[in-house]
Amino acid sequence: MDGRSFSAVLLGGVLTGSELTSWGIVHLTPWKLEHNEQVRAEKLVQGFGSIDPFLVTATTAACFVAASGLHGRSARVALAAGRCYTAMLGITLIGNMPINLRVFRWDEDRGDPAEWRRLRRHWDRLHSIRILLDVAGAALVTLAALRA
Repeated sequence: MDGRSFSAVLLGGVLTGSELTSWGIVHLTPWKLEHNEQVRAEKLVQGFGSIDPFLVTATTAACFVAASGLHGRSARVALAAGRCYTAMLGITLIGNMPINLRVFRWDEDRGDPAEWRRLRRHWDRLHSIRILLDVAGAALVTLAALRA
């Protein structure tokens, strides 16, 4: 495995692991809290936003760089991994980020709890799709690197 493929596999694993942790642990916990505490907890969790833009961009780019150093089917599989991460980034920018901005501005004392639940459930559905794309991207780039 060359350095480009190794970097893509490493970044894909870190990103996918981070996203799976947020999906399976971090974002499930606030649902057990009362509305006001749930809003405060979600605002704290948004700290992932400071790391993720770099990690998503680096992982996506690394997949395309790895593909450029591979040949035949391995190159096509690495390109598919890059496309998975690109689609995940698109969902993030178009779907999750606008919701995140509303979360930052949400007034837990005056906001409608029913609207909050609707908003968070929509975010969770989008995040679940992102997770599927992350897992597919990580699996594909690993497969491409191992087959090279």
